[in-house]
Amino acid sequence: MTGATPLMVVDGAGVVVRWSRRAREIWLRSDSEAVGRAALTMVAPETGDSDTGDSDTGTGTGGPGSGTGPGSGPLVIHDVDGNPVDLRVQVVPLSGGAVAWGVFEADDGAAPGGTPTAVFDILRAHTHEAFFVLDAELRVLSLNEAACALCDVETDKALDRPVTEVCRPSRPEEFENVLRGALVEDTSVTDYVVRLDPLEDSSPERFAKVSAFPLESARGVVVSMTEVTESLRTKRRLKALSSVRERVGRSLDVVMTCQELVDALVPGFADLAVVDVVDAVVRGEDPPLSPLGRDIPLRRAAFRSGSPDLMAQAYPVGDVRALPAPTPYSQVLSDLRPRAVALDSTTPWLDADPQRARAIRASGARLLLTAPLALRGAVLGLLSLYRVRPNDAFDENDLAVAHELATHTALSLDNARRYTREHTIAAALQHHLLPPEPPSQTAIEFAQLHVPADAGAGTWYDAFGLPGARTALAIGEVGGSGIDAATTMGQLRTVIHSLAALDLEPDELLARLNDAVVRLAHERAALPPSDPLHQQPLSASCVYAVHDPLHGFCVMASAGHPTPVVAHPGGLVHVPEIPTGPRLGSGDGPPFATASVPMRDGSVLALRTASFPASEGPAGDRSDPLREALARLDRPLRDVRDDILYRLRDTSGLHDVLLLLARTRAFPPDQVATWALDSVPTVAALARHHARERLGMWRVSEETAFATELIVSELVTNALRHGAPPIRLRLIKDATLTCEVSDAGGAAPRLRHARTVDEGGRGLFICSQMSHNWGIRYSGQGKTIWTEQTLP
Repeated sequence: MTGATPLMVVDGAGVVVRWSRRAREIWLRSDSEAVGRAALTMVAPETGDSDTGDSDTGTGTGGPGSGTGPGSGPLVIHDVDGNPVDLRVQVVPLSGGAVAWGVFEADDGAAPGGTPTAVFDILRAHTHEAFFVLDAELRVLSLNEAACALCDVETDKALDRPVTEVCRPSRPEEFENVLRGALVEDTSVTDYVVRLDPLEDSSPERFAKVSAFPLESARGVVVSMTEVTESLRTKRRLKALSSVRERVGRSLDVVMTCQELVDALVPGFADLAVVDVVDAVVRGEDPPLSPLGRDIPLRRAAFRSGSPDLMAQAYPVGDVRALPAPTPYSQVLSDLRPRAVALDSTTPWLDADPQRARAIRASGARLLLTAPLALRGAVLGLLSLYRVRPNDAFDENDLAVAHELATHTALSLDNARRYTREHTIAAALQHHLLPPEPPSQTAIEFAQLHVPADAGAGTWYDAFGLPGARTALAIGEVGGSGIDAATTMGQLRTVIHSLAALDLEPDELLARLNDAVVRLAHERAALPPSDPLHQQPLSASCVYAVHDPLHGFCVMASAGHPTPVVAHPGGLVHVPEIPTGPRLGSGDGPPFATASVPMRDGSVLALRTASFPASEGPAGDRSDPLREALARLDRPLRDVRDDILYRLRDTSGLHDVLLLLARTRAFPPDQVATWALDSVPTVAALARHHARERLGMWRVSEETAFATELIVSELVTNALRHGAPPIRLRLIKDATLTCEVSDAGGAAPRLRHARTVDEGGRGLFICSQMSHNWGIRYSGQGKTIWTEQTLP
């Protein structure tokens, strides 16, 4: 006989009174299915109710299970499906008061379907995995010691019970459906992870990897389970670290970096995540040193929950307030050590922050891990992680991981803080270097639109008056971003003002401006290799235009910059053809060239940066906000500017969006007077007479009129002596009084300081003393000497 335990015990009537574990494995019937039933009807149905005899090979006399009786053959054992099986049994009478027979398995037996019964013994004795044999109703027929240890149950108490009651999965229906699916569909299930209820209320939750293999004829299933709790926890920690390293730090924005952190940790590592940042850090200021003072406010920068049911917040994102103390949060920011804390209704420190306590109870959070976002002893913020399941406790390994990911986030936050600080300084510098909105003049009015970008600070515009009621307009952009771009922009704007004072044509001004940029680029290239600017080539683009209302033209030139858009009353919008020269800073390239664009009364000139969205479609094109808005000029210029702003869709580029609108107006004809003068010796007296008469009509003060007559006399005399005819005198009354004397000569006059005994050479000196500004302007027809005088 194999073993000393009978397969079954049968009473004198042939009814099973005891059913062993081996019998459950062979016939896949539980105790409730076998006990109380006739043995032969289950294991040898073909024998019916025939008499039996005793035999050690399935035959015998007078006992249940005997193989032969009067007129019968050998006993044939059948499996649960009724198929004959080569199973040798021995029927032995058992001692005791009642008549009972023990059915023992003979040597070399086999289980139904050809499965060796010894396999179950080997698995039970030598496998380290939890091992179960289940019947068709998923009741436990057999299990090994590892299974008993995993489920914390004794063998006898586990047998003939549903496997869900023995293993106690947290989702029993789902677990049962998986096993039943393997049984019904006759397919194996591998690597199915199930969460098991904790052995005790205070014990941590457990996880097991389940594999299920159906037995033949769908009469049972073999299940193996391996506890993988620590393996899954390790994977969760590694995944959290990997996610933080991959996702956190991609933005140079403090608040966005905090949101990246909570998105990386929820729902994988925690059910709820909150990040509070020192409010000064959000503005780019230096973080305070630990321990953090009780009066230092923190800003709620990010919040994330893993479920819509966990949306309760103590304070909304953006809220600024100091932390209450003493709490784990304040302690963490004091000693800079992460903490794991259990949360329940008796937690005493929650009384220090009732609003936070209500949010914690509403969310169902049971566990808290809080870690400092600190760097080199300075506090940048606080990370708070919550878990809802009470048995999913934070352990020492979780604390170590939280410290590492908090350190990584602190580095990213400090980078974002430094960038914010530099951007704030650059934006402030740009704001102070850019002019305020240019004041409207007699012949032109302005409206500007500036949408700053996260990077940039190198864009600029300018508009200022020139002699002769003219106006200079400029717009440009320096490559790069930050403080360096802003300072370079300020340098170029200063150079433009200096060159414009020389009354140069737009193409000549850009040529000299390009020379200045080339010199600045050489200075940058000469910096030490360790200087960040050494690797950044200097380049810029610019459009410079001069509007002359007396002639009705705007002369402009471009250095690698988008061409301005011109709109006329009546809905005509077009981009004039202007030769585009090379970008500023180029050592070679074609020379700059100018183009003249007629400007009518009420026309609008729109100068824009390269980042301004624009198309080349027709007027009114809805894909171009600039063209669409400029098609309607029958409204104030500020309304046109606002309309353009409202039509912009995406201005989140790396550079500022800058637009300068200039609406031209006709210069009042009664505010300008022009005389053609003959080249005769008495021309100076005639010029003084014309000037005196016109100034009287304009009601100019006697002192200003006297100075103007003297200036006219000296300039006309110089033109008569040193210039060439024709000679022309023009007076312009605008914000200042301008006197212009033009002639066809090409000689360049210069200011001299005559000696006491010299009879001449004081003309330009007298003019410079009697006016607040003077200069010379050259053109294809000769030169013009002009002076400007302030008017009371």
